[in-house]
This record gives sequence, structure tokens and C-alpha cells, in this order.
Amino acid sequence: MRKIILQNGERAERPCVATLGFFDGVHRGHQHLIRQVTEAARRLGLDATVVTFDVHPRQVLQEGFQPRLLNTFNERLIRLATTGADNSAILHFDRAMASLSAREFMEKVLRDQLGVRQLILGYDHRFGHDRSEGFDDYVRYGHELGIEVVRSDVFLVDGQPVSSSAIRKVLAEGDVERANTLLGYRYPLVGTVVEGFQQGRRLGFPTANMNLPGEGKIIPAPGVYAVGARVERTMEMKRAVMNIGSRPTFDGHKLTLETHIINYDADLYGERLVVNFAHRLRDERHFASPGELALQMREDVRKAMELFEKDLEL
Repeated sequence: MRKIILQNGERAERPCVATLGFFDGVHRGHQHLIRQVTEAARRLGLDATVVTFDVHPRQVLQEGFQPRLLNTFNERLIRLATTGADNSAILHFDRAMASLSAREFMEKVLRDQLGVRQLILGYDHRFGHDRSEGFDDYVRYGHELGIEVVRSDVFLVDGQPVSSSAIRKVLAEGDVERANTLLGYRYPLVGTVVEGFQQGRRLGFPTANMNLPGEGKIIPAPGVYAVGARVERTMEMKRAVMNIGSRPTFDGHKLTLETHIINYDADLYGERLVVNFAHRLRDERHFASPGELALQMREDVRKAMELFEKDLEL
């Protein structure tokens, strides 16, 4: 996939079929939409282009808005690159772009800069300064501008539309299995391993403590999870158990992300660790003693291994 960053009036080299959105998560609904774009582009002999933004539009439109994201910017681009589209066009979203009407955006950006001949929109997508405008308006503007505007059909799982907001909700509830079903892949966190409290090691379960970059990525609900874990630069995916919580047994208050890689003990300080969520094992809870916690951790590992034996991905 070629990456196009539009600035200073740059124009795309080839005309295209395009779709437009923020695409947080690049979930199965997004994948379904982009497949329609690539199929139409092949039929018409054009490029398939995904048009997206460098920041969440609400960060510009709403002062102090902090997005809760399924993907970092780089993760989103990597996911888009797996969809089969030819290009990702990354627009710098600022006040000037926010002030464009839908027709102005279609004319100045989609037609004049990107060479869009056909625009396929998500079933409920709206854009432009005036959000009272809708699909029929976009079709009319497209007719005037030489852009065919098509509405994608909705993608359903268990009778419900797949959406980024639905995935955020189930992650906030700790339902990582449902989130993975809607995403089409295992939800990941990537962070740097930092020094922790060493209590896991003293209990016989050494853990890697992750520090996440401040990009607003959603952390699943506190609890204990069966996860895949790997050091980003070298290590293959390993079976692991991750605790998200405040360490109530040790009177902790700060949220920590602690990963015990099963049958693996090495100095990982400073390494970037990738964790892919597979199953939720239990809620976080307070134990009467460290010894009682150690017994539960042994049970967590046993249960995780049992789940992994049934899981073809690990």
C-alpha cells in the first residue's frame, strides 16, 4: 500500500475509487467496506484509496477532547495496509478542513486532489461542516462534480452492526473475546517494559510491567487475561497471563499492566512488548495474603494453558 500525505496542493497520480473515515480499529465492518472499494476499483481499472485523517476530528472540533482509541496512528496505518487497498491518503485535519462544507470537501479534496471517480461511504457516515446534510445530498453533489456516490451495505455480526463504539464498550467491560470477534483480530497493547515492584517474582511468577505511550489507547477492564506476548524485535509469540489492576493485595492504587510469560524468565527492561488479548480469566480481587494470591496465580496459569490448548492461534 502506498501512503499519500496530502499537503501544499499535492495531487494523486492516478484516479481512484475511495472511501472516507477515521477507521479506528480497522474492524470487520471497515474491512467489509474497503473490500467493496477494492472490488469496484478492479472492475473500473482504478486505484482503491482509503481516505483517513492524522488525528481524530473531535480533537480539533471539541477543545479538551481525549479520544479513546482502538489503534494508535501507526497501528491504524499498518492495519489499513492489510486490507488490499492500493493507497491510504492521510489528510491533516485542522480548523480549515473542519470548516469545509461537504460539497467543498468533495470538490477540493476528493475530486481535485485525489482524483476520486467513485466514493463508497459507510452506511451511516456523514462528513462536512453541516452535519444536517446526508447521503442524498452527497449523491447530488457528486452528480454535479463527476463523482458517483454509493452507499455500502451494513456489516452485521449476530444481527448487530459492527462499530468502533461497540468495540470500545465491550473492551471497557473486559469482554475481549467479543471485541476480537468484532475486530477480526486479537486486540493488542504495545508498551515498554519498565521496572515494577518485584512482588510477582517473589511469588514465583515474574512479570513484565508495561508502560503505554500516551496516545489514548483503550485498556480493557481490570482483571486477569490469557494473552499472547512477544518482544517486538525478536521473540515469537508466547503464552502468558496478564493482570490489569491496582494490586489490591498489596494496597496498590495506581493502575498497572503486569504480564507473566509462562515458562519464560529474562530481563526485558527497555524492550517493547506486544500483548494480544485472547480470553478473560477472572476479575481482579483482594487476597488475604501473598500466599493465597500465589495459589490463585497458579490456577490462572493452569486455566490459561487449558484455553490455549483449544486455541489454534497460540
